[in-house]
Amino acid sequence: MKITIIGAGAIGGTTGAFLSQAGHDVTLVDVIPEHVRRLNEQGVHLTGVRGDHYYPVRALLPEELSGPLGTVILAVKTHFTEAAMQQYGPMLAPDGYIVSLQNGLNEEIIARHVGPERTVGAFIHFGADYLEPGLIRLGQEHDIFLGELNGEITPRLHELQGVLSAVMPTYLTSNIWGYLWGKLVYGTMSFVISCIDAPAPEVLANPLARRVARAAASETARIGAAQGYELEPIGPFEPTDFLPGPGWEARANGSLDRIADEMAHSIKQHTGVWRDLAVKKRKTEVERHSEVAARGEALGIPAPLNRAVVSLVHEIERGERGMGWDNLDVLAARIPAA
Repeated sequence: MKITIIGAGAIGGTTGAFLSQAGHDVTLVDVIPEHVRRLNEQGVHLTGVRGDHYYPVRALLPEELSGPLGTVILAVKTHFTEAAMQQYGPMLAPDGYIVSLQNGLNEEIIARHVGPERTVGAFIHFGADYLEPGLIRLGQEHDIFLGELNGEITPRLHELQGVLSAVMPTYLTSNIWGYLWGKLVYGTMSFVISCIDAPAPEVLANPLARRVARAAASETARIGAAQGYELEPIGPFEPTDFLPGPGWEARANGSLDRIADEMAHSIKQHTGVWRDLAVKKRKTEVERHSEVAARGEALGIPAPLNRAVVSLVHEIERGERGMGWDNLDVLAARIPAA
């Protein structure tokens, strides 16, 4: 298959490496000139759980790409999706389509530009880090799920399943929105624990961090469920454990235990959010939780913790706040009284 991957960072670069190895005609597109140069000269240097290898690839800068484009994988950060669609959407062939290998609800943005019939939903959870130009570390392996936005199982999904199975085990689902909202529940928890400059298992062992993470994830779970979505599991993390009901806090603690254990036995001890804040000193994808909060409030479900997390992370991004344990006190103060 001829595939264009927009964004050659952690996810896009890893995907491009394995698809090229499998014999597909892959073009990686990235905005960092030095990264593009190294990809063309040496290939993707991929380290981590599958060993240390170089994967030959072809890479371009955005201005070097021309259409029409057939199968496009979008792997840019969430906050770049709108601009990417303005730039690359017009290049899409009439029978082409775009697959979002991103966090959040980017399928909605993509569909607004090119139509839902040319948009394919995808859930990913494998963990990788862009370390420097040309170098990516694969930290965790997880399944990929593909789905049409209307829930149909189509021939192109089956074709894509065969293609992306070269990257990670890939499955089809009629409930892609359930996976995307389940990932948002996980993401809410992830942003909470990433506000502390410590390994994720250490943060999750802290009682106050658990209380805040539970409460924040519960907000998002309630909002997703209120829209009629059946929340799907994210590896060992079960989003439905965070829905209020008898014994929900114990169930939620069980999910947090499983995530902490998984990360404790992984070479990836920190989240991608933590890396953005502590190492790369760059903007995160936290704004998607403003959208979560807005949807909840429209449904009559207050989301004070989602709002507080967004505000606190922006302060860290701007250098106005450190990544200390006292951030948990700030967030805990926004937990509604029982």
